[in-house]
Amino acid sequence: MGKMNIMWGYVILSYGLFWGLVLALCGTASMVFHASPLTMRILSDITAWSPTFAVIILYRKLKPNTKFIDFLKNCFYGQLKISLFLISGLIMLGGTFSTVGIVSLLEGKPFKNYFSLGGYSFMVSFFLSLFSGPTGEELGWRGYLRPEMNRKYGFLKGSIIQGIVWAFWHTLLWFIDSEFLDWRIIIYILSNVIVITSIALIMNIFLEIEENLLYSIWIHFCFNLPYSFLKVGISYYAVMCIIFPILACALYFYYQRIIIKKDEEKNNSNNENVIV
Repeated sequence: MGKMNIMWGYVILSYGLFWGLVLALCGTASMVFHASPLTMRILSDITAWSPTFAVIILYRKLKPNTKFIDFLKNCFYGQLKISLFLISGLIMLGGTFSTVGIVSLLEGKPFKNYFSLGGYSFMVSFFLSLFSGPTGEELGWRGYLRPEMNRKYGFLKGSIIQGIVWAFWHTLLWFIDSEFLDWRIIIYILSNVIVITSIALIMNIFLEIEENLLYSIWIHFCFNLPYSFLKVGISYYAVMCIIFPILACALYFYYQRIIIKKDEEKNNSNNENVIV
């Protein structure tokens, strides 16, 4: 099987595992055993590990010349910089809170009305958020798929395709885990696709700076955690699909300027070292 085919084979398996686990595991727990909300949340966290399960299942075909332990080392070899964690975290949390702030102004409601602790304590929500998508998905989407798509399509196009793949992986949840099942689902789906694609681009920029999945895990976590406490309507998703593309585009153009500046400095340095 060619490299291109195995890459898309990985995507198909990730979809199949996730959708199958959601229907079989969560569906059975809910409809047959009437599981508690906390149990359902834990089972949902397990299904989020499907991209990692797919990597493990297909690994010998995905990376036939690389030992699994070396693959893991390559995913985490970049330096950890507090500045990158702070900036990326602020972008994610800033995007979410600024969206809530705009919705608050538009609807004339207090900012605090859009948040609630819900049925779990903060620490329970913290760990449930951490051990779902952030730790479960990143080895697959960013560890394996990102470099493959970058090689095939280039950085920007590859990031966009990867974001779309990642977004539609959630398709099943849009219909079984959403309150928007009328005309509002159109806005909800568009928002998911646009926002997730924007986040994929943001993640990939930071991973280009330092190749370490802890950055994408952190970014994913900073985006997911507030959802444990948000109480929002469709207007939130409508505003969000404007805010996050703006953040992604601003970061991308800034990153391009850095690359151009580094290339110019490198060329100038090479010119100075030329012996006449």
